[in-house]
Amino acid sequence: QVQLVESGGGLVQPGGSLRLSCAASGFTFSTSTMSWYRRAPGKERELVAQITPGRGIINYADYADTVKGRFTISRDNAKNTVYLQMNSLKPEDTAVYYCNARGLNWGQGTQVTVSS
Repeated sequence: QVQLVESGGGLVQPGGSLRLSCAASGFTFSTSTMSWYRRAPGKERELVAQITPGRGIINYADYADTVKGRFTISRDNAKNTVYLQMNSLKPEDTAVYYCNARGLNWGQGTQVTVSS
């Protein structure tokens, strides 16, 4: 069965950094598109970042305009793990962050709160 387990969320001050991790199992990770979504209170779910396998070791990363230049998505196929490095965090980044695999499967989410 597919499992996606997020970790790394927490409380951070504005301008700070967090790294989220998503440990995946139950499918072929290396050929799968992996994504991070978030949902803030009162807002629609937003696609934050996506990483798509290309040829060989090449991957293609895409970001929402709201996080471009601040967030970096990466993956370690040997560990079946996708990461989201979040820098220069803003209060509006506060949300539950969800890992998504292949557009089909969801993790349980991890809370990120950016506040003084």
